[in-house]
Amino acid sequence: MSYDFVCAILNQAYGFFQIAMYDCGARHFGEMGSSTDLHKTEEHEKGGLVTEGGKRDVILAELEKLLESKPFRTSSRSRLFLRYVVLHSVNGQSEKLKERTIGIDVYQRVVDYATGDDPVVRVSAGEVRKRLEQYYYTAPLDTPVRIEIPLGSYTPEYHWASLPIPVAESLSLAVPGAQETDSPDMEVTTPHRRSKSGLKMWSVLTGLLLAVGATFTTAWVIEHQTSWGTQDVLHDFWAPALNSQHPILICLARPVVYRPKIDLYEKFSRTHPGTFTTEDQRDNQQLPLNPNEMIAWKDMEVYSGYGVAGGDVEAAVSISDLFTAMKKSHQLRIGNDYSFQDLRTSPSVIVGAFNNRWTLEMNSGLHFAFVWGVGIQEQGPSGRAWNFEGEPTQKSFVDYGLVTRLVNSKTGQFVVSVAGPSFAGTQTAGEFVSSSELLEQGLRSAPRDWRTKNFQLVLKTNVIDGIPGPPHVVASYFW
Repeated sequence: MSYDFVCAILNQAYGFFQIAMYDCGARHFGEMGSSTDLHKTEEHEKGGLVTEGGKRDVILAELEKLLESKPFRTSSRSRLFLRYVVLHSVNGQSEKLKERTIGIDVYQRVVDYATGDDPVVRVSAGEVRKRLEQYYYTAPLDTPVRIEIPLGSYTPEYHWASLPIPVAESLSLAVPGAQETDSPDMEVTTPHRRSKSGLKMWSVLTGLLLAVGATFTTAWVIEHQTSWGTQDVLHDFWAPALNSQHPILICLARPVVYRPKIDLYEKFSRTHPGTFTTEDQRDNQQLPLNPNEMIAWKDMEVYSGYGVAGGDVEAAVSISDLFTAMKKSHQLRIGNDYSFQDLRTSPSVIVGAFNNRWTLEMNSGLHFAFVWGVGIQEQGPSGRAWNFEGEPTQKSFVDYGLVTRLVNSKTGQFVVSVAGPSFAGTQTAGEFVSSSELLEQGLRSAPRDWRTKNFQLVLKTNVIDGIPGPPHVVASYFW
């Protein structure tokens, strides 16, 4: 339930209350109420330079509570956005609270990136607004300040709590005849008239409060159904794994990696003094050999400690963070550290496409599968295909990801596969299955019983400067 919606209900209810009291003879109550703002429960303040130390400390303390709360701790993107806008807001740096500036500072976009094509800031703001609403649904009533990001703006607003005037005291001031009388006769009859008027007044007030309570209850249930749906969709997606007594296995591939032996590095170093003399130089710098120079196979060696793809790591971290927040035990398995027998014993998340044999195995024969040289291939003679558009090495291109959820897999266990033709597709698929907002959006057109079904989703993402943007579903299949 949004703050504006609550205020609208209170304002309307208070208006009806004034009319009712007027009809009961309490004209002064309406006049007094309009001057004391009896219905006001919060003070509204737009973001700006906060010079008052006490207020600043309260805002920053509330920010830290939000960042550590359940709605925020599973989303690094939302945490980065909220921390950035609040800190710059209280420091009075309004020029920093622009879409392009936030995209550059927070999400490492290039200076001249096209905000119309890359909605990362707008999507992040929407996610933060939803997470703020989820947090304040269950926040303590004595929360000193509420932080909100209004629609159409990235400048936070702060709603400070203040105490209302006690109703009983206000009513005693408003009862006609309580202060003055015109004659001794009036002193005798006034209590009787006041009692009847008070009875009628309290009858109206009771009915009004019941009506307002019913309105609040209805609105609260409607709004919480949306909130619960947002939170439950993530739990429901992973429910078969969460309900298992075994830890979830997060399985990554480790391809074979070859690199030059030390002799080649030393040979180059003799003609280029100071180069490749340390292990960190040999690990992190390319050896610029003459492309026409011949080398023998004996000059190469297997480097078993390397080979995990960057997109696979990003996806695994997102999923691991999610399971940690859900307090579900899980284990990371890399390369040859897991076998088919392990997959038969525990639910698993298989990360990576062509570099992971188990991804290819689990998706083979399904409606969408990975085909070398094609990318993601839809089965059938007229099946569609999706592969990265552009060159991944250029860092700005279009990529696709495939999420496969198998309630009944070849292993007999629950399996989720997240993969893409390049690093960005895999990273995007991992983020998708770790985000309640992205899952909710992606499953809006899903059948009502999707929770018990196997399904596959093809995702599309625009990659800018090596960072995948928010994905959206371009194809799906449920069975």
